Amino acid sequence: MKAAVVKAPGTGPAYADFDKPVPIAGHRLIEVTASALSHVTRSKASGSHYSSVGKFPFVAGVDGTGRLEDGRRVYFFKPQDPFGSMAEYSIAPEANCVLLPDAIDDVTAAAIAIPGMSSWAALVERARFVKGETVLVNGATGSSGRLAVQVAKWLGARKIIATGRRTDALASLKSAGADVTISLAQDEGALNGAFESQFREGVDVVLDYLWGATARSLLIAAAKASPDDHPVRFIQIGSIGGAEIPLPSAVLRAAAITLLGSGIGSVPLPRLLNAMLGVFEAAAPAGLQIATHAVPLADLGAHWDNADSLRRTVFIP
Repeated sequence: MKAAVVKAPGTGPAYADFDKPVPIAGHRLIEVTASALSHVTRSKASGSHYSSVGKFPFVAGVDGTGRLEDGRRVYFFKPQDPFGSMAEYSIAPEANCVLLPDAIDDVTAAAIAIPGMSSWAALVERARFVKGETVLVNGATGSSGRLAVQVAKWLGARKIIATGRRTDALASLKSAGADVTISLAQDEGALNGAFESQFREGVDVVLDYLWGATARSLLIAAAKASPDDHPVRFIQIGSIGGAEIPLPSAVLRAAAITLLGSGIGSVPLPRLLNAMLGVFEAAAPAGLQIATHAVPLADLGAHWDNADSLRRTVFIP
């Protein structure tokens, strides 16, 4: 079969032949219909993700959509090594396969699964979000952050604050459900002032897709400005703004800040899959939207390193 094959550390996948998986007990053979290019997929293929196995060769792709041998449409997650999802066929534990609702197509399901799960699981599983709370999404102008705004709105957030650098994308977040937008492109003093103003009014949950300098500023602002009786749950999801921050220890002593991470490993897999199912079922009634760009898997070389952060690249065999 044809697949996106990673042959050595530090190299991108190549469109090449790979053995078709053979059915084994407890697993389902899947004819793949779509697989999205995500940060997790790219970093795992490079060997830099914390869940990377380090054995070569293997097929890239951590999730996708497809059909079982009986014709049922499924979303599948964490295929059995070395068979990833970016191939004509894959294989995954039966417990990792979720039946897709009729209202969502294969490409959209593949595109929305991980970014939708990232905010759904962060809110429901990690933050224990309660309807009526205020949510701040740090890094909301990318596809994952924009979807987080929509998910928070659907789950019942009273107020949603969105941050980002792209002026046009930030302005469009009002239509996605954001009540307040904050530009990260302003100078440090103005940015800190904007953050403190929001925390002074009360922020319950922060969904952080950036980490780095803006996360540090948010945590300091939360410690300075949050009312004494108003705890803040800060949920760390992504780190495209930097892998580390120098955080004064007093920040975590001066206010009721709970700092948590959300992702593969911090949430049990059955709960992650349940979060994805929640996204799939909410997609139609909530009007959840994600821009997609479907391309043939044979063209993966032209798209692997040039993915558009505003549109989800989805490979179709």
